[in-house]
Amino acid sequence: MTKTSTTTANDVDHPSDVSGVSARERLLAAADELFYAEGVQSVGVERVLERAGVAKASLYNLFGNKQGLVLAYLQARHDGTTERLMAEVNRHKDPRRRILALFDVQAQVFAQPGFRGCAFISALAEAPLGGRVATAANNFRAWVRNLLSTLCVEAGAADPLELARQLHVIYDGGITAAWVDHDASIASSSRAAAEVILDAAL
Repeated sequence: MTKTSTTTANDVDHPSDVSGVSARERLLAAADELFYAEGVQSVGVERVLERAGVAKASLYNLFGNKQGLVLAYLQARHDGTTERLMAEVNRHKDPRRRILALFDVQAQVFAQPGFRGCAFISALAEAPLGGRVATAANNFRAWVRNLLSTLCVEAGAADPLELARQLHVIYDGGITAAWVDHDASIASSSRAAAEVILDAAL
């Protein structure tokens, strides 16, 4: 399509896209960058479109509306984070070490430029209670809790559900503290606290 003097980035996909990257991928990449850095409520659709260089029609055809894009962003975060956590867990055979693997991943994440805490907790803070965004965010937190529960069963904990609950509190607390304090070294404190809990429970 040839641009005319009245067309804008909201009317047609960016003509310079020769990389083979789809409109969906560009929209998700832009949403991930902007929603994570600034919040899902603070960032409007127009900014995502401008960053992605795609048509407004593409967003609505692919995701339905902004909420659909937010849900896709959270799902992509969910998939990427769970894959990363499981890869680290599966590197180890010792049950205790498998639990601590989650905290090792935290150390890697906290050290990354642009770290701004947990995308799911941030989304929860902005989302209406009981809505689809809150549900998607809570699904990730439930996944982490279930993983910890499974690992605590493998480790032979007398009360794996309670141990998983305690470890999850440390996991979430470490993320929040590292973000608020801008201190990646909190990962080591978070891991040390988890080790104390494990020493007492196993």
